[in-house]
Amino acid sequence: MSDRDERRREKTARRGELSGAGPVREERAPARFPGASAKFALFGEVLTVGLLITLVGLLIITLPTALVAGVRHMRRFVAADDSNLRLFWADVRAALVPGLVVGVATLAVTLLLLLDIDLARSGYLPGGALVEIVGWAGLAALAVALLVVASAWMPETGWRAAIRAVPAIVAADVAGALYVLATAVFVGVVTWALPPLFIPAIGCAVLAVVAIPVRRRRDA
Repeated sequence: MSDRDERRREKTARRGELSGAGPVREERAPARFPGASAKFALFGEVLTVGLLITLVGLLIITLPTALVAGVRHMRRFVAADDSNLRLFWADVRAALVPGLVVGVATLAVTLLLLLDIDLARSGYLPGGALVEIVGWAGLAALAVALLVVASAWMPETGWRAAIRAVPAIVAADVAGALYVLATAVFVGVVTWALPPLFIPAIGCAVLAVVAIPVRRRRDA
């Protein structure tokens, strides 16, 4: 066999290993996220998840449910597990009814904070600048909490366990919480600039929420 044929076979074997379609060679450890090795397929999945979350979350109060289903679907995809869309809809059905309470509470708090910011900007409130800062900080904290809850939710434990886990998750990985905050700000900025960009932006946010907790850390 010529060197050219050998290199071609090696390239084919490496491509199959990275994609999960071929065997893993003994001298190399398996990829951490085999489903994410095909970049174009990952990009397509980000758009698909973004579209699904947008559709399910159209009522606003259903957005938490859409996020938990999207996160679980993306987690299965990057792990090269079964990422059939029927599992996404199964998660939607499991999270929907109790998730409406979370959605209503999230919407109420969001509207209250936006009202505070609007009143602070009107000039009628004493210390308006401080009130506005508190309002924006509250919105940021709410966005981070919502994304962390979406990451922690499981059908077996439900919404209460996911919400109660937020302080511990944030305390255990403050840098990760800041990354999640940056992700939420990114979604807000691009949606404000051009609303249709919410679809790819929320898909990217879901991918970030999946990747941030399992990233390699310097202290690991």
